[in-house]
Amino acid sequence: MSDRDRDPEGRARNARPRDALGRPLPHGAVGEPRAPEGVVREPARSLAEAQQLLDAGRPFHAHEVLEDAWKSCPDDERDLWRGLAQLAVGLTHAARGNATGAATLLGRGVRSLSPATDAAHRHGVDDVGLAAWATRLAAAAEAGRPLDLTPPRLTLGPAR
Repeated sequence: MSDRDRDPEGRARNARPRDALGRPLPHGAVGEPRAPEGVVREPARSLAEAQQLLDAGRPFHAHEVLEDAWKSCPDDERDLWRGLAQLAVGLTHAARGNATGAATLLGRGVRSLSPATDAAHRHGVDDVGLAAWATRLAAAAEAGRPLDLTPPRLTLGPAR
């Protein structure tokens, strides 16, 4: 019999609290509020929530929102949402000091976004700008240079 944390459907879920970068904390510790998993949101809401989390220094939690979109989107949008989730995880690794993980996930995100131009434009996602941002951050990580952890802007539009 497993003593792993499980959700109501019996799937393994780590119920330990997490810090702002998604690292598990000891049971009983006070952690960051977690985005509920499995929430189906309208694309604009997913992008807005993910942007708010990125701007608050919580890229791991932004990844969870984007992953929900990836799991519930139409087939022709999977590359877009997978790519955005991978970029958020890449930023998470960068913030945690894991340069190798950052470069790997950022590269995957860029590759996932590449075929997603139509879906990106449909939702106002700045796929070109995000790919450029991720490529710069991945190159800095691979070269051992200091990383600019300023979160990217997910959508086209007025500067924030």
